Amino acid sequence: MDLVLKNVSHRYGDLAVLQDVDLHVPEGKIVCLVGPSGCGKSTLLRLMGGLEQPVSGEITQVGDAPAGCLNPLTYVFQDFALLPWRTVEGNISLVLEDHSLGERAAEEIISDVLARTKLSEFRKALPKQLSGGMKQRVAIARALAVNPAVLLLDEPLSALDSQTRELLMDDLVNLWSRQSVTGVYVTHNLQEAVRLGHVIAVLSRRPGRIRQLVELDSPLSERRADDPELQRQQRALWDAMREEAEAADMELADV
Repeated sequence: MDLVLKNVSHRYGDLAVLQDVDLHVPEGKIVCLVGPSGCGKSTLLRLMGGLEQPVSGEITQVGDAPAGCLNPLTYVFQDFALLPWRTVEGNISLVLEDHSLGERAAEEIISDVLARTKLSEFRKALPKQLSGGMKQRVAIARALAVNPAVLLLDEPLSALDSQTRELLMDDLVNLWSRQSVTGVYVTHNLQEAVRLGHVIAVLSRRPGRIRQLVELDSPLSERRADDPELQRQQRALWDAMREEAEAADMELADV
């Protein structure tokens, strides 16, 4: 299933946040959203997920959801959003409880996503026993459990230290290389964008517009942090963003 955005604009009162955004999220691809602070990346993600409605424009789901899809659009948040009194498997089972699944079917799904996210031996652990990286793996496993048509990720690695972030990037690459995923990934980190994105959409400062689309053709599984071409792409993205990022920083400092 594709997501297609046409002339999407949004505001909060007198504050224009997004202006005339056109974007295509093709099936089987990861689109990364980058841009200056306050440019509307997370707002755009909420609009895509239906948490808010745009002031104008339209967001259309094109095509069929995959077989076994329980929720077409599913989020992964930066703060994990785990219930502290539920175990790892209990947090994952939460998203299955409103669906007409038998106990055996639910158990098969939970076991599958635990295995895919390297959490099988931790299924009985509580969130307080887990590292930050493991908590985010649980959040990813929970999202995968509903077999979404489009995965919406809002800075999922930003709360992690640099070493854990590198490990999680490797895990995401392995996951997405084994099974095609359609996703929108919001990040401030350009290294994440060039490692994980098939398409990078660069937003302008507020009100956010798509000012550049960068397509990366190399397979995710072949990308490495020390790849000179990826480093070149990262520098080019920063060069394109730097002036507006500095201006946006001054706007935020004046608030």
